[in-house]
Amino acid sequence: MKRPKLKKASKRMTCHKRYKIQKKVREHHRKLRKEAKKRGCKKPRKDPGVPNSAPFKEALLREAELRKQRLEELKQQQKLDRQKEQEKKRKLETNSGVKPSNLEPVKEEFGQGKAKDKPKSGKQNPKKLYCQELKKVIEAADVVLEVLDARDPLGCRCPQVEEAIIQSGQKKLVLVLNKSDLVPKENLENWLNYLKKELPTVVFRASTNLKDKGKIIKHLKVRKRAPFKSEVCVGKDGLWKLLRGFQEAYGKAIQVGVIGFPNVGKSSIINSLKQERICNVSVSMGLTRCMQVVPLDKQITVLDSPSFIVSPLNSASALALRSPASIEVLKPVEAASAILSQADARQVVLKFTIPDFKSPLEFFTSLAQRRGLHRKGGSPNLEGAAKLMWSEWTGASLGYYCHPPTSWTPSPHFNEGIVTDMKRGLNLEELEKNNAHSIQTVRGPRLASSILFQSSGLTNGIIEEKDIPEEPPKQKEKKQEEGEDYNELDSDQEIVDEEAGEKSSDVSGAGEAWEALPEESQADESAPSYISDKMTEEEDDAYDFSIDYV
Repeated sequence: MKRPKLKKASKRMTCHKRYKIQKKVREHHRKLRKEAKKRGCKKPRKDPGVPNSAPFKEALLREAELRKQRLEELKQQQKLDRQKEQEKKRKLETNSGVKPSNLEPVKEEFGQGKAKDKPKSGKQNPKKLYCQELKKVIEAADVVLEVLDARDPLGCRCPQVEEAIIQSGQKKLVLVLNKSDLVPKENLENWLNYLKKELPTVVFRASTNLKDKGKIIKHLKVRKRAPFKSEVCVGKDGLWKLLRGFQEAYGKAIQVGVIGFPNVGKSSIINSLKQERICNVSVSMGLTRCMQVVPLDKQITVLDSPSFIVSPLNSASALALRSPASIEVLKPVEAASAILSQADARQVVLKFTIPDFKSPLEFFTSLAQRRGLHRKGGSPNLEGAAKLMWSEWTGASLGYYCHPPTSWTPSPHFNEGIVTDMKRGLNLEELEKNNAHSIQTVRGPRLASSILFQSSGLTNGIIEEKDIPEEPPKQKEKKQEEGEDYNELDSDQEIVDEEAGEKSSDVSGAGEAWEALPEESQADESAPSYISDKMTEEEDDAYDFSIDYV
C-alpha cells in the first residue's frame, strides 16, 4: 500500500495579516534608522550615476569629489569670516556706540565701476547726502548729460540744476531723450526740434533687458563676463561720436556726468555705452545713491550720480512721477488720481481695457476687478490698484506722450550767449544725421495705442542742502533702517549658488505688478512651507517614512 503524499502548507494568507506584517517591517526599519541616526552612522554613498562603460569614469568621480570638497571648504571659510565680522561689529557697538555699517569700507561694484566717496549713512538726512554727491558730479564733469524721459521731456528738466551747471564754469550741457521707443515717431521729432533750439539733444534708447550678468568668483576661479544680451541700443553711436569729437577738440581726457530725475534711465545709458552691466539697474526709484566712476576708455570717463531731489512745492502729479518717496508722502490713491487727471480718459479706458469711468475711485475699482486685486471678503483693493497703476506709469512699459509747447520760449536761466557756448565745439551736423537715423531705427508705438498726457511743465528741484525740509523723527528712523537693509549684500551666498549651478532669475514685467500688490494679497498667495519643531512621535515617524520612501 502506497503512502499518501503529504501536501505542502500553503503560503496564502489574508490581506489583513499581510498588511499587518508589512506595517511591522516598516516600523522595525524606522526604528533601526532612528538608532543609526542617534549613533551618527550615515548611509553608504550612492554612485552618482556614471556608467561603468564610460571612459575616464574614475577621473570624473575624482573631479566631482574635489569640487564638492572645495565648496564645503568655501562654505566653512565664509562662515568663519561672517563670525569674525559679527564679532568686530559687536566690539565697535560696545566700545564707541557707533553703528558698524557706517564704518564699513566702500565695496567695489563688479566690473570696472567703483563707488567713489560713498557718503556715511549716519543720522544725516539721506537727501542731503544726495545733494552732496550731485554737486561732486557737476564739479568734476566737463560734459553733463541731462537724461530726459521722452514721454515727458519738459517735466524731466530741472531749472535749478541747469542754472547750477551754467554758474559752475565752462561746462557743456547735453540733453539725452531716453525711452524714445515709448512715444510715437512724430511726437519724438517734434520734441527734438523743440529742444535742439536751446541745447544739443541726442535721441537714445538704452538697453535694459539684462540677462546673463558676469560675476567675479573669489577663492575658486575668475569667470569672464557674459556678453551684454539685450535688445538693440539706439543712439549709442551718435552719443559716442559727440563725446569723442568734443574730447579731441578739448585736447585731453574728459569726464562725463550723467544726471536726471529717478527712473529716466541714467544707469541704463552708462551700461549701454560700456556694453556691460556696470551700474545696478532696478524698477524701483532711487537705486543709485552715490557717485560712481565708470571708465569707458583711456580718454572718456563717465560719472553716475544719484537722482535729483524733487521740491515738495511741485504739483501732485510731478511728485508722483518724479519723486521716489511720493507714494510714502502722498496716499497711493491721491498720487495715482493726480496722474490720472492729466491723462486722456478715452485712451486710458482702451489701454487698460476697462469700462468708462466718471471718477478716479470708479477707475481703481474697475482696475482692481480686472486685475484680480481683492481684499478679504471680496471687496476691491483700491490702494493696490492705485499702486499698480502708479508702477506701470513710472516704469518702462506704458506708452504715453506729451505735446511740446506751440511756441518756443527760452528758459529764464538761458540767453543767446549761453546757448552759443553750449553748442560750440560740438559737431551738430553729424549729430542731426545720427538723430535722424535713430528715429528711423527705433520702433515706436502707434499713435492710437498711446495715451495723451498733459505735462505739468518744468519740475523744480533742490540742490542746496539748507533748502531740504527736515523729516519727522519716526519717518527718518524708518528710512535709515531701510537704507541699512538695502546696503547689506550677501555676496558669499551668490558665489556658492554660482558654483552649485543655480540659475538666477531676472526681473520681469510681472515683477512690477507683484511689487505693487499689497502685503495681504502676497501673504495669502504663499503659505509657509516648513515643518514644526513640536511634532508628535507619530507625525515624526510618518515624516521620516515619507522622506525615505521618496
